[in-house]
This record gives sequence, structure tokens and C-alpha cells, in this order.
Amino acid sequence: MSRGISRENEVVPMNAIKELEREQLRTDVPEIAPGDTVRVSVKVVEGNRERIQVFEGTVMRMRGGGLNKAITVRRIASGVGVERTFMVHAPRIDKIEVVRHGVARRAQLYFLRDRVGKSATLRERRAN
Repeated sequence: MSRGISRENEVVPMNAIKELEREQLRTDVPEIAPGDTVRVSVKVVEGNRERIQVFEGTVMRMRGGGLNKAITVRRIASGVGVERTFMVHAPRIDKIEVVRHGVARRAQLYFLRDRVGKSATLRERRAN
């Protein structure tokens, strides 16, 4: 007997789930790394209207892989640090643009939470 998930006398192969996930992956996602400054365009629904809101900030961390890939973006808005976590492949995300690539020597940049102003900026990665 083949291995898989049984659903009402029907055996679904395990890789069918992976195929469904592969169909939902976005192809327009740029190469993103912690330290990069990104501009995320999010579709926001307000009542019966839908508009696009842009959130620009530094990528603090990246989690997960495949369809579950998420990035946490931090920016300073009127003197207060604001962090938002976005699912990269979510349909609510209109587009993600990389503004600049920053130099980061670690995976999670939580030390940026304690910094304000010029000390919160990262060096730009040089093109080789």
C-alpha cells in the first residue's frame, strides 16, 4: 500500500501538498537578506475600498522557507520604532522592492531596536 494521506477512501500522495504549495509561490520576489532596506506594498481594505499602503524599512529577520517565508521589517515613524511581519508569498502583498542592500553579519538584527538615528543605519553592500 502506498504512503499518503487517506481522504474518504482516496489516497492522496504526500507530494501533492508540495505541488499545491509550489503553485502558490510568487515568482516576482527579489533576493532579500537581513540588513536590506525594502519597500513593501501592501493591499489594505478599508470598508469597501482597497488601497495600496507602502511600508519602507530595514529587514530585521527572515523566518521560514517556501510558502511560509516571512520577513520582519522595522522603520522609525515619528520617533517611534514600528515593526511589521509580512508573509512574502501572501496575496495581500502587492510587490516588494529592494531599495538598498545593507551589510549584516548576523541573521537577526535585534540590536537595531536599541538604536535611533544614524547609529541605526547599516553600511551599504558594495557591488563586486
